[in-house]
Amino acid sequence: MNDTSKYHLRSGTAADGPYDLLVTPESAGWGYSGLRILTLGPGEAHSLSTHDSEFLVLPLTGSCSVTTDGKAFELEGRTGVFASVTDFAYVPRESEALISSAQGGLFALPSARTERSGLTARYGRKEDVPVELRGAGACSRQVNNYCLPGTFEADQLLVCEVLTPGGNWSSYPPHKHDEARPGLESELEEIYYFQVSGENGFGYQRVYGTPDRPLDVLAEVRSGDTVLIPHGWHGPSIAAPGYDLYYLNVMAGPGQDRAWLICDDPAHGWVRTTWAAQDIDDRLPFEGPNEQ
Repeated sequence: MNDTSKYHLRSGTAADGPYDLLVTPESAGWGYSGLRILTLGPGEAHSLSTHDSEFLVLPLTGSCSVTTDGKAFELEGRTGVFASVTDFAYVPRESEALISSAQGGLFALPSARTERSGLTARYGRKEDVPVELRGAGACSRQVNNYCLPGTFEADQLLVCEVLTPGGNWSSYPPHKHDEARPGLESELEEIYYFQVSGENGFGYQRVYGTPDRPLDVLAEVRSGDTVLIPHGWHGPSIAAPGYDLYYLNVMAGPGQDRAWLICDDPAHGWVRTTWAAQDIDDRLPFEGPNEQ
């Protein structure tokens, strides 16, 4: 059975109202993770009601102001996802937020359903975002760790970005996080939202299931595409030569402890042992937009 059409949301096919992309727990058929992509024209504003979820406001392109819970945050943003990390804002559940942009831009609103009401709206400085170079050789990639355990407090929400130079593989070896196994693996639903450099840029995303939970996705992805990962092994994410690949990861799940614990596919986990003998790709870190 090929599940690509169900889990690969091509750009524009999941638009709704003001959103270029709207993924909710209900539309995805799971319990926690969500993502909205919002375009604002110059001088436009958008009202966000968080209801039972916590959110980030994460600029992809452009800057914005976020007013919520009596606080105002000015997000400097960035010129594009390959240019730099960005500052961001956290908006807790049961809040109203106004997002406005003088110059316009594109903004990601990752979310996670939560029952915790004690967290407050906060500003995340770009200078505090840990940037990690992971892997080596053709598996080299950059990870911007915005909202993970140890980098930024949230209740259930986990958010990071992965940037992969053209010709490289990331999200590799394939791994999964769909079982609660203390100290070994956490149960997390995941969303991949893609952008690709270049007008005709593309990449590939693989997702496959376990014997007891079959799943079969091999998607050619382009800018604005999204892949949903309810369970199973995911990876590789493949950047075609000549086209750098970006994806935003949004994760959340039912665990009491907010943790990101993964398990490699044992058929391919050995690949990690080869990295010690290889250098990290010298195209990393990304320091500006790639406009091939």
